[in-house]
Amino acid sequence: MRLDRRAFLSAAAAAVALAGCAAQTATGTVSSQPKRGGRLRAAFAGAGAQESLDPHLANLFLEASRSKAMFDKLADYGTDVSIVPRLASGWEADKKLGTWRVTLREAAFHDGRPVRAADVLYSYARIADEKRTFRAKANLALIDMKNSRAVGDRTVEFVLKRPYAEFPNVLAAFGAYIVPEGADEFSRPVGSGPFAFSSFQPGRSLLLKRNPGYWDGAPHLDELEYLIANEESARVNAVLGGQADYAHDLTPATARTHQGGGRMAIARLSNSGMQAFAMKVDRPPFNDPRLRQAMFLLADREQMIDSVLAGTGQVGNDLFGKDYQYYAADIPQRTPDVEQAKWLIDKAGAKGLKVPLDTSAAASGFLEAASVFADQARQAGLDVTAKVGNKDTYWADVLNKGVLCCYRSGAMPIETHISQRLLTGSTTNATKWARPEFDALYDQAVASPDKAKRGELYGAMQRTLHAEGGFLIWGFADWLLGTSPKVRGVANAPANTLGWASFDKVWLA
Repeated sequence: MRLDRRAFLSAAAAAVALAGCAAQTATGTVSSQPKRGGRLRAAFAGAGAQESLDPHLANLFLEASRSKAMFDKLADYGTDVSIVPRLASGWEADKKLGTWRVTLREAAFHDGRPVRAADVLYSYARIADEKRTFRAKANLALIDMKNSRAVGDRTVEFVLKRPYAEFPNVLAAFGAYIVPEGADEFSRPVGSGPFAFSSFQPGRSLLLKRNPGYWDGAPHLDELEYLIANEESARVNAVLGGQADYAHDLTPATARTHQGGGRMAIARLSNSGMQAFAMKVDRPPFNDPRLRQAMFLLADREQMIDSVLAGTGQVGNDLFGKDYQYYAADIPQRTPDVEQAKWLIDKAGAKGLKVPLDTSAAASGFLEAASVFADQARQAGLDVTAKVGNKDTYWADVLNKGVLCCYRSGAMPIETHISQRLLTGSTTNATKWARPEFDALYDQAVASPDKAKRGELYGAMQRTLHAEGGFLIWGFADWLLGTSPKVRGVANAPANTLGWASFDKVWLA
């Protein structure tokens, strides 16, 4: 069933594990005893008639959810984005952290074939293929695929290009799904996930059926159907009209409208998305640290949460990964100090300076965030003006152009955030932060077998970023979903973790 006709033209960044299903529904009410049977219909925004079921091509939220329904990774992210074993039952490194042995649990593909070490090596080699453009390729670049090998059917020996203590993060990387050896055509995909393929109409719907032999316990549902509904109103109306049971990605205004109405339950997945502004520190005016510090101090984060997120979030402290493993929670929370901000702006010779703020409709709340923050900046003496760009090219445009932009991110380990965005050679370094001494701290951290030592080094890096970095992280948004009142077992898991948009522990009351 197709619920509207427009193509979905934007994808959110993000880059993902919940160890088990929550004992309560995400609405906070105690769930009933799980019940077997029925078909759950989940409405997502889609990618049009050319969409693929290749899990290594997954990028949109719909594609990520469908991939986790049909396939498995070796590991995934827990609610604090620590690493949880999945197809891998465990892993162990040598003393130099350059070779890792990963042991596979007993699991089978939907056609009955066992999941073997050869399937893992084939999957990773396919993702890492230089001729392809799979999203997970950058995460696997550390692996020396030519020298990695299978040790029997259930052990993989990964040889790395350099010592790396955080290798389990690679196993959990977005899109690093395991497919059968030789698989390269996915019109009727075969995976090892909780649901097996039944039928597919590109741009319209995907029907999956229960996998009774799933290694982590067979799903409660008999069937899972993904429906395309690109507009939020179409997803909401589908649930209200009984055409769907689950509506993905709602705005705070919509959630507030339907909260407590009885026709649609609202689920809030807390701490799902970082909300920020990115200042480019390699060019005027934000190459002046005094001006960056002024920006940190003029931001009224509580007002941003109330105005932009309608209260569905929590304030940020200019650091990624609040409540995640290694988060520097000991750094005091910033609060507004407009007078100090004015003083710093004057010292930087920037009073009345015109600053363009790049924004667009590429992500929910960006336009509103730009407007609210511009007002706050003007009160401190900066003339910040929103510059609305093309939503389809926004992320590519702002990566290297401009001086200030709206920014957001999904869940990932703090180490991954640093490696992808804050090292001199990082490919998505939106703030252009580049410091050899910072890079050296990172190298020390990932080469240390001592977890406590790594925590100290990550803490030192975060203290530097808090004082001088280019990310003004003002909040962490809740992810909002709408469900039929009969849906149970939706986990309160941040977006892009295992429990998010996962239906193997969901049932219909």
